[in-house]
Amino acid sequence: MLKIYYLPDQKLVEPGQEIMTLLDASLEADIPHTHICGGNARCSTCRVLITEGLEHCGSRTPAEQELADRLNFDPEVRLACQTELIGTGQITLRRLSLDTEDINLFFDQATGKISSRFVGSEKYVAILFADIRGFTSFSEAVLPYDVIYVLNRYFSRAEQVISRYGGVINTYMGDGFMALFGLNRVERPAERAVRAALDLLNEVEKLSPSLETLYNRRLRIGIGIHYGWTVIGNVGAPTKQTTTAIGDAVNFASRIEAANKQLGTNLLISEDTYHIIKDKVIAKIQPPVSIAGKTGEYTLYEVTAIDPAYSADLTVMKSSPTETFPRRNVLVRLRQALSRFWKKVYQRL
Repeated sequence: MLKIYYLPDQKLVEPGQEIMTLLDASLEADIPHTHICGGNARCSTCRVLITEGLEHCGSRTPAEQELADRLNFDPEVRLACQTELIGTGQITLRRLSLDTEDINLFFDQATGKISSRFVGSEKYVAILFADIRGFTSFSEAVLPYDVIYVLNRYFSRAEQVISRYGGVINTYMGDGFMALFGLNRVERPAERAVRAALDLLNEVEKLSPSLETLYNRRLRIGIGIHYGWTVIGNVGAPTKQTTTAIGDAVNFASRIEAANKQLGTNLLISEDTYHIIKDKVIAKIQPPVSIAGKTGEYTLYEVTAIDPAYSADLTVMKSSPTETFPRRNVLVRLRQALSRFWKKVYQRL
């Protein structure tokens, strides 16, 4: 016998034998399951997140697949009106449309008014935090124009370095930023992050003499890197959303960067990151340190260079989906062709 447990309703339902889809089961059990288009896969308001028992859900219908491709659904996000029930066991799901605001948001995504990418997924990524040392005192000593000039020179070089290794600067925070490696399914994201950090330190050294001439100050930065499990998703007001990473791993990477001040270093990585790239870098273990917001002490490693014996070159970009996964172009064209086909079918109905 198949059972369905609904969240946030906290209701367990045993569908009748004649029930074919998740939406049918909801309506039979008087679950207030939104389905604006009447269950015809013309909207996404009936979509649910399957947290358990995905194997008891049938494959996506062509209509559901078209909408899922357009809105970048993860496999666990299904249209209840199209999801056939199969086998025995239990399905646990969460209804994702609970009120008018949710419905309006879904329609904005479906019509392309706002992005629907990264609606929420868990992923391992390498997180890099970088911060300029002593920039507050510098900004107080020079004209506002000079503050912006120096920041833009620095951020311009930083963006070039991060991009060269397949990363993305995700957030700017005053004179610091957070970059992510691994969003685009690049290979060896932890190594890419460390190589980018070393190159960024080198770029800062190149930039410092001109700043010393202009302002009698050199530029120094601190960098912290951690490779860990995060939640990736679009965050912000519907019309101003940005893709970002959230979770303890992000906070930990930020604290690692701050630990450079305590240890007198420039580039620190977590122990997890070190174990991934230890055969590729020259690194020095640091005394255990306390991390703000976390209990206990943590071992960090200062990276000073790439091991000369390791010669892999990751600056040859392989982060673009069309370069790293050449078959993806074919798949995209196939999906587009199928989409056009089914649109014609619907128009004739």
